[in-house]
Amino acid sequence: MASESKPSVPLTLPVLPLDDEVVLPGMVVPLDLSDNDVRAAVEAAQAAARGAGGKPRVLLVPRVDGTYAATGVLGIVEQVGRLSDGDPGALIRGIGRVRIGAGTTGPGGALWVEGSVVEETVPDPLPGAVTELVKEYKALATSWLKKRGAWQVVDRVQQIDGVGALADNSGYSPFLTVEQKVALLETADPVARLRLATAQLREHLAEQDVAETIAKDVQEGVDKQQREFLLRRQLEAVRKELRELNGEKDGEESDDYRARVEAADLPEKVREAALKEVEKLERSSDQSPEGSWIRTWLDTVLELPWNERTEDRYDIQGAKAVLDAEHAGLEDVKERITEYLAVRKRRSERGLGVVGGRRGGAVLALVGPPGVGKTSLGESVAHAMGRKFVRVALGGVRDEAEIRGHRRTYVGALPGRIVRAIKEAGSMNPVVLLDEIDKVGSDFRGDPAAALLEVLDPAQNHTFRDHYLEVELDLSDVVFLATANVLEAIPEALLDRMELVRLDGYTEDEKVVIARDHLLPRQLERAGLETGEVTIDEAALRKLAGEYTREAGVRTLERSIARLLRKIAAQHELGDRALPFTVTPGELRPLIGRPHHVPESAQDPAERRTAVPGVATGLAVTGAGGDVLFVEASLSDPETGAAGLTLTGQLGDVMKESAQIALSFLRSHGAELELPVTGLKDRGVHIHFPAGAVPKDGPSAGITMTTALASLLSGRLVRTDVAMTGEVSLTGRVLPIGGLKQKLLAAHRAGITTVVIPKRNEADLDDVPAEVLEKLEVHPVTDVRQVLELALAPAEVPVTAAA
Repeated sequence: MASESKPSVPLTLPVLPLDDEVVLPGMVVPLDLSDNDVRAAVEAAQAAARGAGGKPRVLLVPRVDGTYAATGVLGIVEQVGRLSDGDPGALIRGIGRVRIGAGTTGPGGALWVEGSVVEETVPDPLPGAVTELVKEYKALATSWLKKRGAWQVVDRVQQIDGVGALADNSGYSPFLTVEQKVALLETADPVARLRLATAQLREHLAEQDVAETIAKDVQEGVDKQQREFLLRRQLEAVRKELRELNGEKDGEESDDYRARVEAADLPEKVREAALKEVEKLERSSDQSPEGSWIRTWLDTVLELPWNERTEDRYDIQGAKAVLDAEHAGLEDVKERITEYLAVRKRRSERGLGVVGGRRGGAVLALVGPPGVGKTSLGESVAHAMGRKFVRVALGGVRDEAEIRGHRRTYVGALPGRIVRAIKEAGSMNPVVLLDEIDKVGSDFRGDPAAALLEVLDPAQNHTFRDHYLEVELDLSDVVFLATANVLEAIPEALLDRMELVRLDGYTEDEKVVIARDHLLPRQLERAGLETGEVTIDEAALRKLAGEYTREAGVRTLERSIARLLRKIAAQHELGDRALPFTVTPGELRPLIGRPHHVPESAQDPAERRTAVPGVATGLAVTGAGGDVLFVEASLSDPETGAAGLTLTGQLGDVMKESAQIALSFLRSHGAELELPVTGLKDRGVHIHFPAGAVPKDGPSAGITMTTALASLLSGRLVRTDVAMTGEVSLTGRVLPIGGLKQKLLAAHRAGITTVVIPKRNEADLDDVPAEVLEKLEVHPVTDVRQVLELALAPAEVPVTAAA
């Protein structure tokens, strides 16, 4: 290919400014002559052409923001006429680049300048890199033109051979900015200009591909949403038709959460939180999982009885009568509930129902052995107060979220058990029974007992905040009753927030009343028997309670009554027994077998546990209430050489220390007590507590062990009818202990008639039922010497030290 060049001759041309437009060599463009500058340039060129001959020539110069470019294009005015819209116009063809020089004068009102034509040289033949560049540009241009459907232009581009002409052809590209076209115009080197045009075209195609991909994705998403929207509308229409066929009302109103929230009777802060969630729901799409979470939360909030309260029954006499009718005994709890109702009634009469944002709720802890009626008492309290009753079982709960609820970020989140209890009750002032609060555990999921601190604190539970709801819930009007078997298992901080009420078990007389009025009618119904068909007289019930069962509560007693009634019902069906039938004490053994707990006092004197020296009767408190505990002591043969103290029976450290104290006291005061203790130096002492599989601990067996050792050394028997409890000191003082009421009840059940207690526990006798105290001879003592005088029987024969 021959090199392309134009003569570098000076030119004097009128300037035709192009605002925000660039014309490159080889381009043919129509220009509107209604613009004054354009018309002046064309007229000046026509005037100059008439004098010199030839076609009019102008200098096309881009003008960007009022500034002329340094390079322009020599243009020939091919034709002057009318444009398609009827306005005057001129058709101008770009010929070559002109470097603009100084201004000059000329005919007409146009701006004339001097300029020189820019020469363009291209090597011949073309290097391989330039050839590849030409192929790449044509391929990119062809791809872009095919996407636009410009097939005729494709052929024209393929026919262009000149490197400079090919680069200048990109001036027709509509996607190029004015700055990009000016850069092409001012690039004199054809190869560099083609490289620039190729880069611009490549960049545009890349952007176009990304835009097409985005548009495709958006279109697919829109199509999917439209399809889903259409299907959902069709589904709603089908459901509506089905509802109409079934005679049901249209449910669209129930789905309008905004209307439901605005119509609901909610506290102000709760309403604001609910409306915010409704706004989120309205903004979320139907397929968003957040929508279902919000709907579940809104349903929970709308179902809670925010302003629902039951009216308390202020008939104090009637409430007390209900409690007495449904539960025998338990005077402490009944008295506390009666006090609560009386105070609440007076506050209501004086307009003090709400003080400091808090109402007059109550938090009681009912602690006692199993079977004494702690759980059933909660329902009776609710019945007496006229309130709703909800039971929350806490046994085995180890997750803190069970109390406070789960965060809503978790899948399947639910409110805590307290909120669910309020929702189940349907009022904000129910009686909530927290059953088995001492069985709450803790692990890596938190400590539920710690979460209960706020729930059971009367000073702050009016602003309880559940993790799921995240709005304040007023629990200050709720009556919480917590039940527990073991007081020591309740955390101290939690126990401090509750008012402790002890249920220490029933006396034998109370058990007979409960069995007659409550247990027997219930078991008659369960056995399919009518009231008059089977009668159990009071003596038989007393024998059942005293000899067939030995417990603080009445569960085993009820099972014994049920077993008795089943036997009678089965014998009647077999034809072996006629009804009606009265059960007497003599009928118990043929029906349900021999008694399991015969009192020590009723046994043959030779068969009693205390029939030999070294055995004493003590009193203890276990998780099942009070119990009778026997202490056995023995001395080893001096020839065995096994000196020292041996303790068996799975004892705790405190009880082991009590044994050491008892032995030390006897060693130091043996002469004073007239005991042969000189042989203790060479002989081993063994103290055993029967029922070795049961753990035992505590200081209250101190005087019992001292008495057993004194009995062993002196050879004097311990009185069968005497039981004792008390801590012993090294000086022989008897120190106070706990659980006196339960221990005296256990002594009464076991047939004990004389009980030795510490003098400092004498005030605790006020808690013991009067009918029990009438049958017990209680001796408060301050010194071990008094215990030995009361407990040891007189010696029949003198005892030597060797004995």
